[in-house]
Amino acid sequence: MAKEKQSVDFAFGRINYILMLSGIGLILLGFILMAGGGTKDPAVFSEEIFSFRRITLAPLLVLSGFVLEIYAIVKKSKD
Repeated sequence: MAKEKQSVDFAFGRINYILMLSGIGLILLGFILMAGGGTKDPAVFSEEIFSFRRITLAPLLVLSGFVLEIYAIVKKSKD
């Protein structure tokens, strides 16, 4: 009896998974950049929380990560 090779069809192709992992990486990087900026003493206010990195750059990275995730899901695989 000859063994027949069964093909397994995955929902996504290799490029889709690579794009999804890249999107997760962007989201995590954005949240890491948003962290911090506090002070040890709650009575002291720190202007560091209003830096460009926390107010502009990090949210843009998170948003672009979510857009990349949506694109990775919608992209038609050639496999």
